[in-house]
Order: sequence, then C-alpha cells, then structure tokens
Amino acid sequence: MERSQVEKIYNRAPIFIQNFACSFEGWRINRKRYGGDFRSILHKAKKRSALSEDQLIAYRDRRLNKFVIHAAETVPFYRKWFKKNNVSPQDVKCLGDLEALPIINKDTVRENYHDMVSELVPYREQIIMHTSGTTGSGLHFPTSQTALREQWAIWWRYRINHGIEMGDWCAYFGGRTIVKMSQTFPPFWRYNFPGRQILFSGYHMNPTNISDYVEELKLKKPKWIHGYPSLITLVAAYILDSGIDLGYSVSHITTGAENLLSQQKSMIKKAFEVSPVQNYGLAEAVGNASQCRLGYLHVDEDFSAMEFLPSGLKDNEYKIVGTNFSNLAMPLIRYDTDDRVVGYLEKRCRCGLSGRIIEEIDGRKEDYIILSDGSKVGRIDHAFKDLVNIKEAQIYQSFPGIITVRLATGVGFTKNDESRLFDELKSRLGDECSISLEYCQNLERSSTGKLRFVISDIKSGQID
Repeated sequence: MERSQVEKIYNRAPIFIQNFACSFEGWRINRKRYGGDFRSILHKAKKRSALSEDQLIAYRDRRLNKFVIHAAETVPFYRKWFKKNNVSPQDVKCLGDLEALPIINKDTVRENYHDMVSELVPYREQIIMHTSGTTGSGLHFPTSQTALREQWAIWWRYRINHGIEMGDWCAYFGGRTIVKMSQTFPPFWRYNFPGRQILFSGYHMNPTNISDYVEELKLKKPKWIHGYPSLITLVAAYILDSGIDLGYSVSHITTGAENLLSQQKSMIKKAFEVSPVQNYGLAEAVGNASQCRLGYLHVDEDFSAMEFLPSGLKDNEYKIVGTNFSNLAMPLIRYDTDDRVVGYLEKRCRCGLSGRIIEEIDGRKEDYIILSDGSKVGRIDHAFKDLVNIKEAQIYQSFPGIITVRLATGVGFTKNDESRLFDELKSRLGDECSISLEYCQNLERSSTGKLRFVISDIKSGQID
C-alpha cells in the first residue's frame, strides 16, 4: 500500500485508532533503534567518554583507517578512485591524510548511487534512510542496523550526560504530520506509548490553538521537552505573553534539526526556567557534536571524522566535511554537509570531556511559513525528503497563506514528482494554502554561500 493511501486511512480514523497507530509505529522504531546489541553499543560509547584527548584521537584515527580500507576494497566508486589515482588506502591514517581524497556531496551520491554501495553488505541487511537536509533536496541511502544503533547510542550518551534517562516521558514538537490539517479542535497531539512521547503537531500552532498545547503540558506534566527550537519558542512566547503558570517544573529541554539561536535560547529559558541544550547531527552520520554541561559543543570524535575547511567567505568560518565510520553499507568519505561552523577550538574543556569545541553552528536556519489562520510552521523540509530528483528548493513568502516554491531540478524530474511535491506540501500546510512553483537553473545563495530554505517577507515570520 502506498504511503499516501496509508495517510488517508489514518486521517479518517478515530483519534484512539490514530494513537494506536502512532504507538505501533513507535514500537517498530524502538525495536529498530534500541533492540539487539544497542545496550552494549551504548555502554561502550559511554566508556569512551573517559578517554583522554590523545586516546580519543588515536581511537578515531584507527576507525578512520579501517573504514577507508573497507571502502577501497568493497565499494566500486572508491576502488576505482584509489586505483586511478594510485593512492593506497592504508596511507590514510589520520584526519590530515584525508586531504588526498576528493570531497563528495549529495549530487555525487545520486549520480553514482549503485557504485557507492558496498558489495560486502547484502541488500536484505540494508536499511534505506531518507534525508532532506538544509537545501530541501531529497537523498536516499542505505545504512545498516548496527550503524543506526550506534548513531542513537551517541545521541543517548549526550542525553544521559544531561540527566535524561531512557523511558522519561517527552513532549515532542516536530514536523510529523500526526494530525490532519483540516482539524480545528483539540487534541492537536497524539501519543506514542512505547516511546513515551506526546507528539505535538507543528502545523496547528496558531494564536487560537496554542493555549491547548500549554493546557496539555499542564495536564500531563512531561519533565522533558524536545523538538525544533522554532516550535518550542512559540510555546515559550505564549507562556511569557499570557503570564501563565505551568504548575510544574520542566527538567530538560533539548533541541535539534535547526539552529538554536541566542534569542530563542533566552526566551525558552525565561519561560520554562531551564536552559535548552542542543546536539548537531545528520542522518548521513558523517558528523556529530554534543553540548556538554558547561554549554560547549564538543565534536564526538569517536563517531566520525569531522573536518573544518575554510569557507573562503569570511574569517573564522569553516564548512563541515565529514566521514562516517559506522555505515559499512554506503561509506561516505569527505561528504560536504553544506553546514558551517563559526570557529572551533582544540583544547580541553573544564567539563572533562575530550573533543574539539565548536563555537557556533551556522546551519539549519529558516523563517516560519505563516498560514492563513496565523499558524506558524517551521522546518518544512520533510516534504522534500523522498523527492530525490529535486537538487535544491527554497520557499518564499510575502503574504500569509501563499507560498512560492523555487526549485532547481535534476534530469529525472517529472510531472509525477511535481504532483508528489504538491501532495506532500498540502498534507502539511492544508488545502487553503496557495502554492505555486517557480523553476530555476540555480537558486540564489547568501553572501556566506548558504541557501536559506525559507525566506519570509512577513515580519512575524522572520527568524534572524
């Protein structure tokens, strides 16, 4: 059954059936992420937190060397490259040695997909991942069960370090379409009981409905809030503007998928009386950085090899190029993430953790989309994750309820892709949102070389 058909059945179902569906999906995801050897992987990851700087770098370099050799021996794309350029994979022994290898990106993966899959990992053992990233262009790639569990082990290591335990109830504010757009009455949330999550819709947060979200928080009292900072900030703004008392203490707020901007951090801390913490990660698993208890963002050196290469656009700005260690199914070596860091330090942090310190991530920052009813929608790139024939996308808005989607498409783009894009956007923005497409050869970038995914000329929609 196609995904669109499943969504139609889900949207027509009673709310208790939708809660059951969310819980079943939560059980399935938990089994995939946390089953099997996950606990062992997590235990080993936590033990590595005690490594000294030298021990951690030595561990990273051993994994890097082994990973590059695996790619050269089992991946046609890399095997051809090493042979053609007369480079020995055994010579790639540290971060600096990667300079001899080419930098790749999403287009490289799309154009050479079959040649980039390892011959060592059978198809039946592959898990197909989907990502859209900062430019809105979709990418599919295979990974393995072990690689997926290691990635989640690294993320849970960071959460546990801040006092969050697996099994804590979480209020999740994200981009999942778990409430149909036409619904105008609460609840604007669904429950994932196995995952212990209250899944709040990010598409119904307008001035009329936001009070319902806060009432649910007051009723259920989840100690942990996680999600996009742009959405959590909307809740924080309502709490501050209305002077409402939640009636309980939130212990932890974690953010992801977007930049946590200083003004957002300040507003969230003021409303919930707890400072939000952030993590930088990607579905491609080519880089990861976790905030420590003192507020510094540490590179998780044991998880991937992150290079910071001068952007050439302004001083102290570097582009993130990463090599993942765990995904034997599709090794990504020197993968350009299209994200930037503003400064990084190679020094020991007073928190006791090793790893380079990133001063600031300049990556996923986008304005809100304003719907005709005043709802503010952030992080809409999920609509593009299955559309691999779109190279880049940008959404422009100058009036509530009307958007223009600018597209740079690949050679395989068809009317079917266009139709799917409309369906994906309508499922998130509703039938009352007017959507037009504008096709471009290349999308205009900012002075820093970044593609802003959502640009709003509406003052209330702007995130600076």
